[in-house]
Amino acid sequence: MLEVVGAAGDGVTAKVIARRLGCPLPTVYRSLAVLVEEGYLVRLDGMRGYGIGYRIAELQRSLIDQLRPQAHVVAAMHDLHLEASAAAYLTVFRDRDVVVAHADACATHPLPPDVRVGEPVAPHAAAAGKVLLASVRPAQVGELLGPAGMVRLGPHTVPDRRALDRDLMRVRLDGIAVEVEELAAGIAGVAAPLQGADGEVIGAIGVSVSRTEFGARRWELERLVRAAADRAGDRPAAHADRR
Repeated sequence: MLEVVGAAGDGVTAKVIARRLGCPLPTVYRSLAVLVEEGYLVRLDGMRGYGIGYRIAELQRSLIDQLRPQAHVVAAMHDLHLEASAAAYLTVFRDRDVVVAHADACATHPLPPDVRVGEPVAPHAAAAGKVLLASVRPAQVGELLGPAGMVRLGPHTVPDRRALDRDLMRVRLDGIAVEVEELAAGIAGVAAPLQGADGEVIGAIGVSVSRTEFGARRWELERLVRAAADRAGDRPAAHADRR
């Protein structure tokens, strides 16, 4: 029901919700009453319909707070953003998802499309996702790809599991992951592992730039990302799901 209201926007009526869900109207009205009472939806009398409630935003903020890394990691990512003149972001494991836990970006250096703090990122297409995939046993990679599998997101998204396995082997050998137009057209990035005190990979720090800029600055960006990951490492990032 929340998904229907969110997709439809403010003012969607109970009848429309019932029709889209294939539910009896009385059932929908009862559920709407509970969701409004709990703050997950609001009744918009002026529009004679419903909209997403403010409790949803509270839950999103709570999730972001839980994922937020320790202060020294935040500081290292801010420095990386400034030094690299690029959007910086951190991914961690959250059960079987690779999630963006923190980002340091601005209007001049924005995050790639569909990369948002508190949300999963496609691990096979994002450089910081590949770092995490490379840190687990090969048998676990399929689990982390999830039911959606290797969805094509950009012109050069890794096409199949065999190609991905080769890519992950390079990541393990080089200690760095690269993606060029795999996550989105015109976007490229590089990422390095964030290690805990015992050397275990607990996250990945990456930067994102345009493909053109990446071609001119690849080695500089790789050096800066490695240095930032080293500064942020040695102590576990808060709430990273350790494997």
